[in-house]
Amino acid sequence: MSFAKEHKVCIAPMMQYTDMHDRYLLRLISKKVYLYTEMVTTGAILFGKCFHQLEYNPQEHPVAVQLGGSDIKDLVECAKISEDYGYDEINLNVGCPSDRVQKGRFGACLMLEPNHVADCLSSMQDNVSIPVSIKCRLGVDDHVDYEFLYNFVNIIQESGINNFVIHARNGILKGLSPRQNRHIPPLKYDYVYNLKKDFPNLNIIINGGIKSIDETKQHLEHVDGVMIGRAAYENPFLIKDIDSEIYGLEYIKKSKKIILNQYLDYVEEKITEGHEISRMMKHLFGLSRGDKFAKTFRLKILEIIRLGEIKSQRKDLEDLLFY
Repeated sequence: MSFAKEHKVCIAPMMQYTDMHDRYLLRLISKKVYLYTEMVTTGAILFGKCFHQLEYNPQEHPVAVQLGGSDIKDLVECAKISEDYGYDEINLNVGCPSDRVQKGRFGACLMLEPNHVADCLSSMQDNVSIPVSIKCRLGVDDHVDYEFLYNFVNIIQESGINNFVIHARNGILKGLSPRQNRHIPPLKYDYVYNLKKDFPNLNIIINGGIKSIDETKQHLEHVDGVMIGRAAYENPFLIKDIDSEIYGLEYIKKSKKIILNQYLDYVEEKITEGHEISRMMKHLFGLSRGDKFAKTFRLKILEIIRLGEIKSQRKDLEDLLFY
């Protein structure tokens, strides 16, 4: 399957959210959405020895690793390590606006150094056999014109990289928190649509504020793929019909109760391997979104975390789900 077809619907990399356990839950609901890790910094891999951040379940494929960094040598080494781990794609973060990331000279501030970014990406692609992609913003700070985005993408694509994920907002490097940067800068979907018109040979995936399958279908009339972020975490069942409605697979009715029990089986197994129950169970909060007993369901999860035990609480938790 081509890159564009595989990436029709993606789940955004989200720090503290899209870990291996959340990705496993999402894969239970959809077999086709393209998954991304949290951003993993090159320093964490090379010097922090945080290889647990690269851990994933074989069921997660297709799954990409997102790297954060700006040193070409380090990025190449981490790309090789990630390929050896079995990831399907390497994505470079050029969109995070946090102060900590800026101090490390990576994330959104790199949009001001397009030639260096191009060198990073092409060097990684020269050293791995899997696709390399970039996730960026429309621009940074007062660089709000389409021309800035066009020039940035033009420089990157001239290096041979053709897979772009575009968060359709500017990044404000000073004065806004990462959370505020997800809401305050206005969405400009037309900028991303124009990119696809101006660079028809590129694979363009749009990200930012997308909350439904209907919205996804509308965007797919203009671009190659859609990346959904917080909406899919806050309500994982949002993606339950994507396989049939977007990828054209046979419709399979999914039950929240079945997904719950499959995921709880997974959690109980992972507990024996030393994984923290609190980190795994928190991903279930959104499974009851929209249900009558949603609040009670979330409280029951907190109780399970406090007790550190699932078996005696499993039936009570299942009964709190609508179907």
